[in-house]
Amino acid sequence: MSEFDWASTTDEVLEGKDLSGRTVFVTGANSGLGQETARALASRGAHVIMAGRDQSKLDESVAAIHADHPRAQLDTITVDLTSLENIRAATSRARQRFQKIDILINNAGVMATPFLHTADGFEMQFGTNHLGHFALTAELMPLIERGHLKRIVNLSSRGHFMGPVNFEDPNYQHRPYDPWTSYGQSKTANVLFTVGLEQHFAVLGIHAYAVHPGGIETNLGRHMSPEMRDGLMQRVTTSDSNFRWKTIPQGAATSCWAATADELEGSGGVYCEDCHVAEVDDESQVSGVRSYALNPSYAERLWALSEQLTGAKFPS
Repeated sequence: MSEFDWASTTDEVLEGKDLSGRTVFVTGANSGLGQETARALASRGAHVIMAGRDQSKLDESVAAIHADHPRAQLDTITVDLTSLENIRAATSRARQRFQKIDILINNAGVMATPFLHTADGFEMQFGTNHLGHFALTAELMPLIERGHLKRIVNLSSRGHFMGPVNFEDPNYQHRPYDPWTSYGQSKTANVLFTVGLEQHFAVLGIHAYAVHPGGIETNLGRHMSPEMRDGLMQRVTTSDSNFRWKTIPQGAATSCWAATADELEGSGGVYCEDCHVAEVDDESQVSGVRSYALNPSYAERLWALSEQLTGAKFPS
């Protein structure tokens, strides 16, 4: 059982860790959870590659971290997860610039967007939160194979409770669009991708972990109208009367824990929350992971669909 819990912070879970010589790649590192994850890991000696869409925002994020940790080893790389062409170009640059990746943290995401599409015609939430990271991870896998820790952390959410992946119509071509059902589908896909990575790459010593950070007020909710925000809060507090917001260092703690915890060594394909591995639970509204999100056959089905849609191929 983990010694950490709901209230633990990034610095607490990383206390005493020496990450010197380790390289970490973090998406969505220009703000919020991604910036805090990058800061915390760099503070323990890791070389952190901070990825995001906007170079100026990445530069601001680097400056903020350097203000606290002047010797932090930070690099930046621009990548737009809504464009497969951009992902291929960015990962090509990454393979030229960097020798290895010990830990990949797929942190970036969007939530409750209007009905929008990526450059390749995918529904925005499924396309960004899952397919973009699927393609990115495939292209970075040669660097991960050369790493030492060989961990992949995929940011999911309790939002996966909102529903499974609709394999027949993941991009809402034939059914009415609902921003929350879509968000839930993308977060379930993040867990299934984690299971798929474990099934395909555990034999190489590469392990994957899905993470629910908890409820945090970040710019993830920037697409929500006041009515949507009120509706979400009503839904959350109705199901969990003890709901409290986490701080950003508390929210990023489970990512840092999954990336470094000794007790996870040699195993993966699990969903983590509050700095521990969650139990499978198809009833609770406040904790656990739904069984459909860990279903191995669903994970394989999503893997095949994702390869088909993105054209991305993992090393065999």
